[in-house]
Parts: sequence; C-alpha cells; structure tokens
Amino acid sequence: SIMVYNSVTGKLAFVLNSEENRLPTTQVRWRPLQCFSKTKNVLVSVGADGRVVHWHASSGKVLHEIVEPDNQLFCLDYLMDGSQFATAGKRREIRIYDEYTKKLAQVLKGGDSVHTPGHSNRVFSLKYHPTMRHVLVTGGWDNTVQIWDIREGHAVRAIFGPHICGDAVDVSQDGETILTGSWRVEKQLQLWDFRSEKLLDTVPWRKGASIVQPCMVYSAQFSKDEASSMIAAGGSGANE
Repeated sequence: SIMVYNSVTGKLAFVLNSEENRLPTTQVRWRPLQCFSKTKNVLVSVGADGRVVHWHASSGKVLHEIVEPDNQLFCLDYLMDGSQFATAGKRREIRIYDEYTKKLAQVLKGGDSVHTPGHSNRVFSLKYHPTMRHVLVTGGWDNTVQIWDIREGHAVRAIFGPHICGDAVDVSQDGETILTGSWRVEKQLQLWDFRSEKLLDTVPWRKGASIVQPCMVYSAQFSKDEASSMIAAGGSGANE
C-alpha cells in the first residue's frame, strides 16, 4: 500500500494501492504543481510489477496506468515543469514519457563508448538535473552514476565508485553538485562535482564516535532550499 500522511498533523490521510498480492511499490513522486493539468494532488508510483500509476491522492482513484512489459521499475522523476517524467529499473535503460499524452517519448540506452558504456546492472535512482532540462542522472548496482543527455539518446559521462541500492542520488539546486549514498560500510555519503565528475568530499556518517555497526545507505537527498544546505540519509545495518 501507499500511505499518504498529513504533513501538519502527522496523521494518516489516504491509503492507495491497497489490493492484496501486489508486488512492492518501489518509489513515488508528486507531480509538480507547475504542470499544465488542472487536477492537483496527483501522486505517481512505480513498482516491481512494471506499472506506472497516476493516482488522485484525495479520492484514491487511478487516473492512468502504464505497464512496462518484462521490466521491474525502481525509480522515477519529473522534469521540473511537470511536462515529462522518466522511469528506470531492471532493464538498464531510461524511458521518458510525455505527461500530457502519457505516451513513451524516448528510450535512452547505453553510452558513447568513449567516456561510459552506460549501466550494466539495475538502476535504483534517477533525477532530472534542476537547471538543464535535457540532462538526467542515475545510479545503480553497477557501481556507477551515469549522466545522460536526452539530445544524444545515451549516457555521456559517468562517476565510478558509488554503489546505489535505493533513492540515493540527488543533484543540488544550483546543479553543480551530485550527492551519492552507497550501500556499504564506509564512504557512504559522497559529494561530486557535476562538471568534472571529481570527488569533492566524503561526509562522515558519525563524528567522534566508534562505529560498532555501520549504516549502509539506501536513501540520500539534499534539502530543497536554494542552497541545498542539508542532507537527509538513512539505511540498514545500524538502522539509522
């Protein structure tokens, strides 16, 4: 099920996708308010069954459903103006949809064979660049973060090292820094320069304390203020 909570009271407001025997819902995104549609409170989910579902959260109704055959979906994201969204998962490709028609607009595959071959394993995190509408950033099991150019139709650059197993790739609001959260016992949180792909900093999980049981990160995100001044992250192991 998808549980929607009131952010003011903390109380459960709506329950979506309550059917039994469904495969897991793996990620949800609110459709941006800037979207052309008059319908508000639209939540989009993807799941391990390959479904992309547009929900009207207030009424619980399914507005639209897309099924990607023979795929397991683990992540999605919206372009900042809500005009398109992208999905990724088991098939190591990025599928871009037009929000107005809900039709598949483009499939990004592989790399340029010079700087990167693209993903070689499952993709678990996907983000549109906040200032460059033709750029997406993804991460997955293959220990890479791929930078994609929609105009080229494939990945054009890569960062090698981060082991991404959840929603643990993000881009700062100014577009200059990439955050990664790796599912491993050390060097979990790292900051990278978007333009050069160079490592800027490794953020220690704890300071001034011995780590008896390290936390392996599943999720990491920047705060949404203009300065991206905070990072929220969590994972398994120490369950923090």
